[in-house]
Amino acid sequence: MACVAAAGLVQASWAERSYADADFAHVPKLDAHVHANVDDPAFLAVARRDGFELLSINVDYPDFPPIGVQARVAETKHAADPRRFHYATTFSMKGFGTPGWTERTDAAIDAALAKGAIAVKVWKNIGMVERDGQGRRVFLDDPRFDGVMRHIEDRHIPLIAHQGEPRNCWLPLDQMSTENDRSYFRAHPEYYMYLHPKEPSYETLMAHRDAFVSRHPHLSFVGAHMASLEWSVDRLAAFLDRFPNANVDIAARITQVQAQSRDDYPRVRAFFVKYQDRLMYGTDLTQNPPDAHARAQNPPATNDFAKEADETWRSDWHYLATSGRAHVEAIKADVKGLALPRAVIDKLYYHNARRIFRLGR
Repeated sequence: MACVAAAGLVQASWAERSYADADFAHVPKLDAHVHANVDDPAFLAVARRDGFELLSINVDYPDFPPIGVQARVAETKHAADPRRFHYATTFSMKGFGTPGWTERTDAAIDAALAKGAIAVKVWKNIGMVERDGQGRRVFLDDPRFDGVMRHIEDRHIPLIAHQGEPRNCWLPLDQMSTENDRSYFRAHPEYYMYLHPKEPSYETLMAHRDAFVSRHPHLSFVGAHMASLEWSVDRLAAFLDRFPNANVDIAARITQVQAQSRDDYPRVRAFFVKYQDRLMYGTDLTQNPPDAHARAQNPPATNDFAKEADETWRSDWHYLATSGRAHVEAIKADVKGLALPRAVIDKLYYHNARRIFRLGR
């Protein structure tokens, strides 16, 4: 009995062990939120070197190439390395609410799935930009989306939804909690809601998003960017508790997590452990065609994209997987790593995305 107890303690100790920086390249990983919009081998090359698979997400975003161009790049990269490069399709809101829009959109989704897409993305333009033919703001819980959402559900694929923005979007620049939000909204005033007080509030957008998830309880729902609840792990926990069909990625929101762990380390670490089956690693790394007039991405674009990707991935690993400290310029503070147990890291970085996006089929 003593030997069995000792073996159990050893096993428990092993399960609690965290990875080190040296383990980074050797552990299977999947970045579940990137935008690879250039037919350039650099992204895949650094992903192979660093042990990553990629999920590139097409999105109806004016600062990105047209949807058709994004799709062609994704299809080319997926065909070149289908094991490592995965992609999500999207659809245009053009003609929304007019006869035939649902059928055309369903057909476009089916065509993308036939070429390898594994999910569908909707963006913040729904809720923050789009209006129907009568000039009314269109939110995601609009019943006119029901036909498309039933189609996605019938195809057994997830819907990735970027709804709303970080709560910082509704605050003055000097009250925002992270520098990366300041830089983004400074460069994208059309999405900076503090400047548009007549537009829907943060809580209004969250309410419409929640109403949508409630309306489609059997739809596999992925809340991009921590479901825009990045400012509070407690609020995100309540969302996950309320909606068992929902999961989230942490793309481009890690500085908000770090700001919380700086102030309450045990709470943030406990959140990741408790919800280890519902969270996916992602970055929002974006490789677009060179454009001297392009506005800031999140994280910012550089002239050496492969270096940027490697540094982002290694920095995030240091924070999530190890106990090491690092200076986070975006919050102007030194932050201790969460040192999540290996089993939690394996789910966060790999197994959850493989399961949620049905990559084990």
